[in-house]
Amino acid sequence: MTRTVPVQKNDYIEAVFEDLTHDGAGVAKVDGYPVFVPGGLPGERAKIKIIKVNKGYAAGKLIEILERSHFRIEISRENAHKYGGCQIQHISYEGQLKYKENMVKQVLTRIGKLDDVKVHPILGMEDPWHYRNKAQVPVGEKDGKLIAGFFKPRSHEIVDTDESLIQIREVNEAIQAVKNIADKLGIPAYHEESHKGVLRHIMARYGKQTGELMVVLITKTPDIPHKNQLVEQIIERLPHVKSIVHNVNSKRTNVIMGDKTTVLWGNEVIYDYIGNVRFAISARSFYQVNPDQTKVLYEKALEYAELSGEENVIDAYCGIGTISLFLAQKAKQVFGVEIVPQAIEDARRNAELNGIENAEFAVGEAEVVIPNWYKEGNTADVLVVDPPRKGCDEALLQTIIEMKPKKVVYVSCNPATLARDLRILEDGGYKTIEVQPVDMFPQTTHVECVSQLILKEGN
Repeated sequence: MTRTVPVQKNDYIEAVFEDLTHDGAGVAKVDGYPVFVPGGLPGERAKIKIIKVNKGYAAGKLIEILERSHFRIEISRENAHKYGGCQIQHISYEGQLKYKENMVKQVLTRIGKLDDVKVHPILGMEDPWHYRNKAQVPVGEKDGKLIAGFFKPRSHEIVDTDESLIQIREVNEAIQAVKNIADKLGIPAYHEESHKGVLRHIMARYGKQTGELMVVLITKTPDIPHKNQLVEQIIERLPHVKSIVHNVNSKRTNVIMGDKTTVLWGNEVIYDYIGNVRFAISARSFYQVNPDQTKVLYEKALEYAELSGEENVIDAYCGIGTISLFLAQKAKQVFGVEIVPQAIEDARRNAELNGIENAEFAVGEAEVVIPNWYKEGNTADVLVVDPPRKGCDEALLQTIIEMKPKKVVYVSCNPATLARDLRILEDGGYKTIEVQPVDMFPQTTHVECVSQLILKEGN
């Protein structure tokens, strides 16, 4: 018998929100039928307009809140544009942490069937604002002036933003300074529709521990009008700038950076520290945007690895070697794998920079390289994975199960794929001991976790 959908498009209904989705929308139910509404919070009663109806769920718009959650905070209309990309900025930080911790517990139970795993209280930030050390903002024109900021949701309309509340203040200052200087010099913005103009994006990167700043100018054209004046005025306005870089992207594309990068002034890299490990950061380097919480996350990964100095460790998806170099301080030998050649170059450079000689890095897919190592007789005592959002490839998980490292440390940016992969490893002979959520990205729905697994006796 076909179930009748209890709401129709353009209906106005009253409902109580019971939960939040993985992207922060409120979940209300009408006769068991879910309605997803951005902005709604659990426990709130609200008036909702139904804007889309599917067989399995409806999407709604929040019209009026009739009973408020004590976790709700008000955001003035004047400040709303400062929260670009912040899906849950309307929730107090206490409420955000509770939501993320509950989300981790729910997916471990629902997807991983891991009811008995200890999930520790989430590790949040003392100050959950102004934490991002990198911004890359699109540039446009409005009323004859340059604007730079965020795209409106589901559009390519730029909202001019003088400050982002999640960017480090020095990054905000750099973006504004470059925009204003370029505007006064008459450097035209790039126009997506006509594929004409010059300045596409402004990027700023900041080393929080070193105070070093990099400015990257991303243009459609190989030449920048008034380039020398632009560089001189950036140096004058931003005394802590150490590097000014020019990247050319002449293609019709949504990809931000092009292939050609040159240094206009200063150094090719800036430096920063995570803990006592020093990192060189180029315009194209992947580097964690919240190094304070990255230190928290990686210290927990190091703790879960329980290294004595005698272990061989494999770090799958090693990136620029961030975790590898932490582990190398306590391990006998670390082998890192990463598919991006530039990242491996950075990893090797960072190992040299820190005088670390017991870390080796290979370019390739973890799910190809590590099985090949295993076939050649190379095994690991501890295996660390930090995969992209899609989780670990099945071939890698099967290799882990066959290789039988005593411990697996799983660092994850997606609780759902973490739960799925933990279930596969559990079925293959591992026991998940504990999971530690870490809030790397306050004001957003993202949550990182680090999990410790040990090989069960008899496997």
